[in-house]
Amino acid sequence: MRVALIHYWLVNDRGGEKVLKAIHDLYPDAVIFTHALDRKKVPAFADARIETTSIQRLPFASKLYQTYLPFMPAALEALDLSGFDLVISSESGPAKGVLPHPRATHVSYVHSPMRYIWNMYPAYMRRSNPVVRALFPQISNYLRMWDVTTAARVDHFVANSRNVADRVRRYYARESDVIHPPVDLDAFARSQTDDGFYLSVGELVDYKRVDILVEAFARMKKRLVVIGGGKDLARLRRRGGRTVTFLGRVDFETLRAHYAACKALVFSPEEDFGIVPLEAMACGKPVIAYGAGGALETVVEGRTGLFFPAQTPEAVIAAVEAFEAHASRFDGGAIRAHAERFATPVFKQNFQAMIQRALEARSARV
Repeated sequence: MRVALIHYWLVNDRGGEKVLKAIHDLYPDAVIFTHALDRKKVPAFADARIETTSIQRLPFASKLYQTYLPFMPAALEALDLSGFDLVISSESGPAKGVLPHPRATHVSYVHSPMRYIWNMYPAYMRRSNPVVRALFPQISNYLRMWDVTTAARVDHFVANSRNVADRVRRYYARESDVIHPPVDLDAFARSQTDDGFYLSVGELVDYKRVDILVEAFARMKKRLVVIGGGKDLARLRRRGGRTVTFLGRVDFETLRAHYAACKALVFSPEEDFGIVPLEAMACGKPVIAYGAGGALETVVEGRTGLFFPAQTPEAVIAAVEAFEAHASRFDGGAIRAHAERFATPVFKQNFQAMIQRALEARSARV
């Protein structure tokens, strides 16, 4: 069986790429197709056969790939997949819109339907420059129609969370299995160290709402360490006060050391799923999270962490105070055991079983 993996772009090593790597481990001879590629940024795929669409030939594609979004549908449809029996698309940017052979099985693993044309469209427009705000409404209208139409090219949808499965149902009118993304638990160990600081990890952009954490901890005069880069870094630094430390982007060893040493992770965004809370829990650390999105599927209230109900400094302050009043109830061993439900071997087993079901269903229809 010849297998093709379609991934939107390979220019970073983030959650989507970790899912792709786990799938590629199951099908090491598969050919990966992607719009833009920077091999230096994805060393995990050093031995993989990777082919690019026509987007890669455009100027500075590995940096300006999002600028070329309007051209990606045609680039996907130009791929010749006639020799492949199984096509697995990794969907967050345009990926599922390929044209598999009529006898092939197409499974789409959805990290999220394209955020910038669906659920995050208003936020994307607010932070765009005037040229984009003038042109993108027409482009996004075309992309939405194409995105909905191409859902018919998928035999079986898989969502990374119930949260995303709801979006697949809303936007594509399709049901999907839920298989949570893999977490490399072998990279983390349970820690009983507590250096007295809280930790925030993530890109510093608007929707992550790290601003409410910075303000809350500055007001409480409690220690917060913020790991992550992004366009909001300078602005947040100015608001941080003496108890908030910004480390910017760090290497993995530094990240792991801070997970191991923190009192708890504070997590402010509404994410599709969110790997960061599980990495903290893999170290036995509680999570204080905004009670929405994927965090509702990974954090267990009162057992592995606490939720705050609104993205406001006041809600964060109340949650931190509640956590400190009952910190002894959180057992690091139980938290680590909960995280193990999301381990990479579990993902691989569930994904392979789902593929077998999809192949059998397709065979029965043909």
